[in-house]
Amino acid sequence: MTQLPKVNELGFFEIRLESIGGLGANLAGKMLSEDGVVGHGLNGVGFSSYGSEKKGSPVKAHIRFCNPDTNIRDTTPIERPHVVGIFHDALFKTINCTSGIYNDSTILVNSKKTPERLKDLMNIQGGIVAVVDATEIALQEQTKVNTAMLGALYRILDFLDPESMRDTIRRTFEKKYPHFVEPNIRTFDRGYHEVEFKVFTPEQDAEPIPFTRSEPALGYANQPIGGTVINPGNSILKDLSISRAGMLPHFHEDKCINCAACDTVCPDFCFVWEEKPDKKGRPQMFLQGIDYQYCKGCLKCVHACPVEALTDAKELDDGYAEANRVPHLFDLVKN
Repeated sequence: MTQLPKVNELGFFEIRLESIGGLGANLAGKMLSEDGVVGHGLNGVGFSSYGSEKKGSPVKAHIRFCNPDTNIRDTTPIERPHVVGIFHDALFKTINCTSGIYNDSTILVNSKKTPERLKDLMNIQGGIVAVVDATEIALQEQTKVNTAMLGALYRILDFLDPESMRDTIRRTFEKKYPHFVEPNIRTFDRGYHEVEFKVFTPEQDAEPIPFTRSEPALGYANQPIGGTVINPGNSILKDLSISRAGMLPHFHEDKCINCAACDTVCPDFCFVWEEKPDKKGRPQMFLQGIDYQYCKGCLKCVHACPVEALTDAKELDDGYAEANRVPHLFDLVKN
């Protein structure tokens, strides 16, 4: 019988996946919970929580495992996870990904950064920090981040058999997408073998990180008169940069003919324009650049551009997007 390494007071081993729409955390959670139950004989439950089903919106997947003789009567979101999988290190900018972890929890991060750097960014006391460059693996294998993250998770969850997950991947893809089976198995194997670990010992009196639930900024006692919505869903305060899966467009102003084909296909209005006189003195809109805060790397603009004024490039950890961002109007976040 499969033996769980540790359980909480209710008898559950709990996993939380932190992600955004488009990176496949929902499917990864389903496959992980399915394999634990069907492939290993555990009792288990898996479910996800998210808002609008849109690429770039926050997604959490919750997985609970327990021994077969334990009944599952708890389907609440996981607040005290033994393992956290973070599908993009830029999530730290907007989400408290490590909320509620124990001092010996394992945190898996899709990142190019070192475990030491990630420990500082997450402000954790101790535990195991595991790092895998799932984005780069997915780009090379032409798959998605989720399968590489599953591979890394199976190194962490050593009570689960990776061959059983390979069978789950085959079942998931072979009927509708048989051409995705082998690339996803290769991605899973690379995630399994390329993940790196670093153990950090907490101080003796270190307290576990408490769980914090985000509260709305406005309520009945402090909302504006008339219920005015001062922060709509499409406001400048949104940040979709965390949804980029390793690629982003580069703008070459010297090649641009200002045809607006890019603006026509962009789903998030990332392109910034300014009215200026043309060579004959007539008013015309000229493209100034891209507001990368809203760009989620779909690259529709690159395919639409007729003159190669937009090209696709890997997003490296070099601050290109921040350095070349052209803000819409003015930057409310900084002003």
